[in-house]
Amino acid sequence: MESIGFVNVLLLLGALLIVAGIFSSLIASRFGAPLLLVFLIIGMLAGEDGPGGLVFNDYQLAYLIGSLALAVILFDGGLRTRLASFHGVLAPSAVLATAGVLLTAIVTGLFAMVVTDLSLLQGMLIGSVVASTDAAAVFFLLRTGGLRLKQRVDSTLQTESATNDPVAVLLTIVLVEALLGDGLSAPDLAGMLVRQAIFGVGLGLAGGIAVSVLLNKVSLPNGLHPLFVVSSAVLIYALTALLGGSGFLAVYLSGLVLGNRPMRAFANITSFHDAATWLCQIMMFIVLGLLVTPSQLLEYAIPALAIALWLMFVARPVAVWSCLTPFGFSRRQKTFISWVGLRGAVSIFLAAIPMLTGLPAAPAYFNIAFFVVLVSLIVQGWSIRPVAKRLDMALPDIGPAVRRVELDLPGQLQHEIVGYPIAADTAVLDRGAVPRWARPVLVVRGGEILDPAVAAALRPGDYAYYLAPPQRVHRLDRLFASAGGRVDRESLGEFSLRGDVAVKELQEMYGLEMTAGQSTLGELFENPLQDEPEVGDRLPLGSATLVVRELEHGRVVRVGLQFEDLGGAETERAPATRLERLLGLKQRPWKSSLPESARDT
Repeated sequence: MESIGFVNVLLLLGALLIVAGIFSSLIASRFGAPLLLVFLIIGMLAGEDGPGGLVFNDYQLAYLIGSLALAVILFDGGLRTRLASFHGVLAPSAVLATAGVLLTAIVTGLFAMVVTDLSLLQGMLIGSVVASTDAAAVFFLLRTGGLRLKQRVDSTLQTESATNDPVAVLLTIVLVEALLGDGLSAPDLAGMLVRQAIFGVGLGLAGGIAVSVLLNKVSLPNGLHPLFVVSSAVLIYALTALLGGSGFLAVYLSGLVLGNRPMRAFANITSFHDAATWLCQIMMFIVLGLLVTPSQLLEYAIPALAIALWLMFVARPVAVWSCLTPFGFSRRQKTFISWVGLRGAVSIFLAAIPMLTGLPAAPAYFNIAFFVVLVSLIVQGWSIRPVAKRLDMALPDIGPAVRRVELDLPGQLQHEIVGYPIAADTAVLDRGAVPRWARPVLVVRGGEILDPAVAAALRPGDYAYYLAPPQRVHRLDRLFASAGGRVDRESLGEFSLRGDVAVKELQEMYGLEMTAGQSTLGELFENPLQDEPEVGDRLPLGSATLVVRELEHGRVVRVGLQFEDLGGAETERAPATRLERLLGLKQRPWKSSLPESARDT
């Protein structure tokens, strides 16, 4: 009976820690603290040196929990990544994930040898343990923080962090075996690296295709689709790792394949993974916090702090600038990518390998790695947003999260039904329409179900439902989000133009289909056979649309230029300096906010 009571106590403590982690997210959001740091601190407070007093030193169990959590997190990262985002970043990301990790390990390892009493091999082991950027930390902090980065920078960071673990794992294993006296030969090293890459890529791609085929062919009971997908992700990770491949790389690629193929129950799967990713992050970092003993951590504080600062300000920038300069990245881009080299759970798990193998000085590796991760989350994790804005790497905020209803359509995979409530300050009321690939299905108004043609223009209080491709649904969110009383039309893909801009100028810029006979944009809306133009009148121009935004004495003095494919890949430079001259603007990023003097408010 005592053993049963002990199990119940463990369940109670575990549940309390997870609940504390969930509610701590509210505090973290209030003060802008990195959530992963909060989860880590909760684990430390519950540990043997904290008020909780729990003694936990089972490195094998911690490694198991961490591996499971990382598999789910990396799979979710791939699931939400569009293949189009890889355009132009595969080569630089691959160089950064291989040569960049090796260079980071060497520069950090040499410094670690200097500031500690460790040998060259031992210093290199520390460098290898903390060399890789942690994908879980990057994915989680960027997404939960609501930070939208420019396309090239965002794709480079996510691709690099998701694919750089094999090199770090290989370096760590090689150095551990060398310190144990079981050094590997050069052919063995080459074979291990090739096996990690081949099995990681091959099983990841094959696993993703197999899961998507099974998901679409087999009729599962409602609610089991998300469970099938997440268990398949763990299966792919474990099988690849057992065969000597990179399980982390395989599970990311399988998620990437699955997220870019037609998939049944896509809405349910992504919703489930939202919760699963949160749970995995909470569990993983709380367990890591329990594993560390703060009193022992303080013994290594000075050299560990020196190594952490060296890694952030010297080693990581040296690697990034050396690897990305040949690919034409700007100074600001390289500076920001250098700063977002977050260290996280992977470094702590790699540091647990010496503990599991009984390597001499193993506590030093673990405590130094833990301290480096702690400093990285505090310094880099807390400063990502201001640094991104300072270096002009952040895109405009798109407002708070929108309420959305998603319904799968049995029998086909190309579309789903999505519904949005229409608030008084919803951006779609200002824009006047949605992209053409979102087809209106019905409108609920005053308790009645109306045909879209009968409902006509949307009104506050309506509920609008659309048929849309699952991969594009997220692009609608900014249109249906509450604008807080003010619509930033440029962030919605609309540019404000004067009514006296020449039609010829716009035709030359974009090759738009425009009616002949009018000399200015305002005159396009003026027809003596029709009523006077009104604010909100629309004129389709092929892939774009003109919308009347301001009138003076019946004449159009301000129009909005909208493009059909809302929320696509952001262009970092404006399409034409002549258009900027017409707007009275200097050349600037296409998606950045207009100055107050030119902004249409």
